[in-house]
Amino acid sequence: MKISCTVLKRRSFRLNERPSRMSAQSEGEYAEALQNYYEAMRPEIDPYDRSYILYNIGLIHTSNGEHTKALEYYFQALERNPSLPQALNNTALICHYVRLSVL
Repeated sequence: MKISCTVLKRRSFRLNERPSRMSAQSEGEYAEALQNYYEAMRPEIDPYDRSYILYNIGLIHTSNGEHTKALEYYFQALERNPSLPQALNNTALICHYVRLSVL
C-alpha cells in the first residue's frame, strides 16, 4: 500500500505538538514493551488486532526518533486496517517533520 505524505496529511488529524524523544529512564520500559509486542506477533493473531500491535511498535520507534522504522510499522498496520486514524496521523506527522528538518 503506497500513500503519499500529502494524502496522509489531508487524512490526518491536526498537529498538536512535535513528538518528543523519550528519557533515559523510560528507555528500559520501552525496550521491554517492544519485546512484548514482538512476542505478541504470533501468526494466529487476528489481522485487525495485529494492526494495533504494529501501530504500538511504530509508536515506540517514533519515541526513539527512528522515523524510518516507525513508518514501516505504521504502513504495515494500515495494510491490515486502512482506517486506523492513529497510524494515519502519526505517519503524516513524521512526513511533516522529516520534510521540515530537511529544509
